Amino acid sequence: MKDVMEQTLTYSNIDDTVLNTLSPPRRRYWVVVALLFIGVLVGAACWVYQIVVGIGVGGQNNPVHWGTYLINFVFWVGIAHSGTLISAILHLFRAGWRNPIARAAETMTVFAVCTAGLFPFIHLGRVWMVYYMLPVPNQRTLWPNFQSPLMFDVVAISTYLTVSSLFWYTGMLPDLATVRDRAHGVRRKIFAVLALGWTGEYEIWRHYTRGYLFFAALATPLVISVHSVVSWDFALSVVPGWHTTIFAPYFVAGAIHSGLAMVLTLMIPLRLIFKYQAIITDRVLESVAKTIVFTGLIVGFAYATEIFIAWYSQNPVEIESFRWRAVGDYALEYWIMVSCNVFIPLLLLFKKVRTNIRALFVISLLGNVGMWYERFVIIIGSVAHDFLPHAWGLNTPSLVEFGIMIGSFCLFFFLFVLFVKHLPSVSMTEMKETLSEGGAHVG
Repeated sequence: MKDVMEQTLTYSNIDDTVLNTLSPPRRRYWVVVALLFIGVLVGAACWVYQIVVGIGVGGQNNPVHWGTYLINFVFWVGIAHSGTLISAILHLFRAGWRNPIARAAETMTVFAVCTAGLFPFIHLGRVWMVYYMLPVPNQRTLWPNFQSPLMFDVVAISTYLTVSSLFWYTGMLPDLATVRDRAHGVRRKIFAVLALGWTGEYEIWRHYTRGYLFFAALATPLVISVHSVVSWDFALSVVPGWHTTIFAPYFVAGAIHSGLAMVLTLMIPLRLIFKYQAIITDRVLESVAKTIVFTGLIVGFAYATEIFIAWYSQNPVEIESFRWRAVGDYALEYWIMVSCNVFIPLLLLFKKVRTNIRALFVISLLGNVGMWYERFVIIIGSVAHDFLPHAWGLNTPSLVEFGIMIGSFCLFFFLFVLFVKHLPSVSMTEMKETLSEGGAHVG
């Protein structure tokens, strides 16, 4: 039986519910925006301070040359990839429960890519020299090394940003036209431009559905390949803990896991604030929770595989590296990673837990924490304990690194908060399609 809230869902009140979120915001909204913007300014100030003083204030030192900047880069790239992957794959498989969360997942992708793209520039240090990385003639006749995995990152992520932005924008076209038809004055003119002349005729709908399906089919292998490329930055080296063949599927599974957790982190407050209970139903959230259990098991299997490969290889350096992770100086970080990514999501096997909104929100937050610590363990936990004991050392993030990290999270949420109040945060078109198919929110 459908929920009472689901029975009241019709074409008209879908439009009314979503469009009501675009009404003029209250004072509390601007307070949140102001606080997030202050966080962005803190991060920007720390970056400027690093440029003036030098990259050394960012804690980049022997033996850890890749600190929190690269941790945050890989974390945000994972969040970015998972958004489109969730939306695209579930669209191809016609999963009805993806429709209420698809727009948030796609939006999350675009903003996370933009956030991740800042960290290579921050890590570069002398950011004014960045034009030497561009494949154009310059006065020093320097050209990028296209054999470098880092160059692969630039090409892959740029391509992915283009495709995901088009996928996101294409899906919004019918909704932008709906907003245009109900708007007045300058706002109507702005949305008339954004809607690209959408009229809702049969031919337009036919081309739209084909184009959206094409982008979904294109985005799926692209996402998998791009995050595999990011994993090769590590796997192509000979550093203990990195030199393994499972990094590509390991990173992809982790990206989906973290993305689902971030979707819940964003959608549960959105559901409460905008009164989306009839659209983002308990059944939808429960379906996401079940998927988190599945991805958590895959991630746990990857952790176990790493340990087994180290043991089976009988390589003393590899064995020592994983032993040090588990009981060494970074053991706390390692067990936070394992607990938040594998053990705690298993609580969602119990229906009482996965149908409890507060418990679900807490578990989603812990999932994000766990995936950040996974990047910490992979990057710092490996390079701090290399082959030679005399090169071993510890890395403690500096205040500048903390400031920039806080700024990145504030930037992501700042952009998302602006989005949900100025553009439709739920796809009205896809929700209507779900109703027309007679299978609303099938989990």
